[in-house]
Amino acid sequence: MGLVRTIVLAYAYIVLTRVVLEWIPVSYDHPVARLRSGLRAVTDPILNPLRSIIPPIRTGGIALDLSPMILMLGLFLLAGAL
Repeated sequence: MGLVRTIVLAYAYIVLTRVVLEWIPVSYDHPVARLRSGLRAVTDPILNPLRSIIPPIRTGGIALDLSPMILMLGLFLLAGAL
């Protein structure tokens, strides 16, 4: 179970890294933008179904997407149970 726990935790940290990098404004040819693109390819298959279930919270002119936080919470709980 140690390997599965490590994989689950690694995926949670990949999601966290994606969330942090999404806040950094860079051009499309910047290395950070390429890293974000790769992280999206890895995390979107799980986040997109969550986004269809959990709508973003609208506050004024912005919307807060809670799906990455909920996914990370679930992954950390799963890793703790393993």
